Amino acid sequence: MCRWLAAYTGSPILLQRALYAPAHSLIDQSLHSELGAEATNGDGFGIGWYDDQPTPGVFRSIEPAWNDHNLRELSAHIRSPLFFAHIRAAIGSAVQQTNCHPFRHGKWLFMHNGYVAELATVKRELALAVDESLYPEIAGQADTELLFYLALTFGLEDDPPDAVARAIGLVETVGQRKGVKYPFQGTIATTDGERIWVFRYSTQGESRSLFFTKHVPTLRSLYPEREIFDEVSDDARVIVSEPMGDLPGAWNEVPESCYGVVSQGDDQLRPFKVKPPAKAVTVDT
Repeated sequence: MCRWLAAYTGSPILLQRALYAPAHSLIDQSLHSELGAEATNGDGFGIGWYDDQPTPGVFRSIEPAWNDHNLRELSAHIRSPLFFAHIRAAIGSAVQQTNCHPFRHGKWLFMHNGYVAELATVKRELALAVDESLYPEIAGQADTELLFYLALTFGLEDDPPDAVARAIGLVETVGQRKGVKYPFQGTIATTDGERIWVFRYSTQGESRSLFFTKHVPTLRSLYPEREIFDEVSDDARVIVSEPMGDLPGAWNEVPESCYGVVSQGDDQLRPFKVKPPAKAVTVDT
């Protein structure tokens, strides 16, 4: 289980402003999560950011986020208009860099707070559903990486909501066939560097929390003394597992079984329903 800051998007800011500066920052949450399944998340972390290069940068470590001096150093020098950050509490997979989020394929980043239930029971069938050309890129053991490559297989680069719906649909189909009561739990974030898609869904209907900031002009009127709101653009957004900062009224919760799209001020929130894969997946036994 993990806690994650799934996106800053807006005018470029130093990563340090989001990771360390606010009250109940992401680094503080790694030690004292209030809404997560685990209070302490010390099994590694990762950041992914976009700059003027064709693909995003990624830095991942198995160190606890609160104790990594390299993260503090880098975040004070990396300025980005869109970035992800993730802190990890491992369940069922090793504490190693290849299992740390975010995961990258081309210009895409992907991360997840939750789990595929009883992964050992369903992993073989799910792995064999990954497109043959993508399968060699899977480097770790994490359920999130497998979910990412399933979504890529089902068309993430063309239609993210449909691809994620079909990837989770396959997880549920396989899981339920094998007797898993609630196959999927979690919130997901993915981006192509221009738009961010976030999803809140679980088979049980009791998903992990997910929040996004209100519009910056509203925040400026609520908190005129906070300089950060004067520094960022009107279309800036932050999406988090649990609120950061001592800012009552600044956050909206993403409803259960919904997904959101954030793109340069054009925000949308829509219902999310899982779908069966576009074609049946069969595995020889």
